[in-house]
Amino acid sequence: MPNERLRGVIVDRGLSLEDVATRLGVASKTVERWITESDRRPYRRFQYQVASLLNCEVSYLWPDERTSAEVAAASSAELIKLYPHRSVAPNSLWPQLYSGARRSFDVLAYSGFWLTEDAAFLRVVKEKSTEGLHIRFMLGEPESVAVALRGTDEGIGVAMGSKIRNALVNYAPLFRLPGVEFRLHSTTLYNSIYRADDQMLVNGHIYGVGAYLAPVMHLQRIPGGELFDTYADSIERVWERGRPITSPTDFPEG
Repeated sequence: MPNERLRGVIVDRGLSLEDVATRLGVASKTVERWITESDRRPYRRFQYQVASLLNCEVSYLWPDERTSAEVAAASSAELIKLYPHRSVAPNSLWPQLYSGARRSFDVLAYSGFWLTEDAAFLRVVKEKSTEGLHIRFMLGEPESVAVALRGTDEGIGVAMGSKIRNALVNYAPLFRLPGVEFRLHSTTLYNSIYRADDQMLVNGHIYGVGAYLAPVMHLQRIPGGELFDTYADSIERVWERGRPITSPTDFPEG
């Protein structure tokens, strides 16, 4: 049956479907379907945006949904450990994380140069390739505005682009491995994300310092939690928009 609660609150707030759609960045038809189609409801992030916009609880608009307090409690359980700086996390943490991968193996960063010099990590990549795992590397487009800005933020300027190129050179042997794919992205990253199945390491990007001085969250997916999935969704969006490359020197002419 139609979601009359959602329709009623929108009207009560003096808004139109177009107003809601514009503020959420979706089509007005999408908002209309949330109301008229009983089996159609927003993704969780949109549910919270709608509830915030209309100043009411998610559980009121979608009665069978959990309350924000329940979601917050489950999400808190997703945090395994917080490291104040990447530099104090054990070097073995990344190889150990990926050694357990059976379904997902993702690296999302600008350069992640330090990882290219980790022999244990490179060995795990080769082992997982042999096992038939799909391995995805997403590094920054060296000449992109986003990379230039991050270099400025870290205080290293154009060196950020050079770090990416050097990382790709170090990764050269991996381009020949089955199941290993590389894409370059021009995304503004607020975190570097390293995912293996239902665990991930999230390394924050903080203005004025390199990522090695920024915090790292070790997360695990927990039923009912949404922290892990929020970061996982961002990996997919970057991957979809990334430019596939087949060699460390696969850059546009000029």
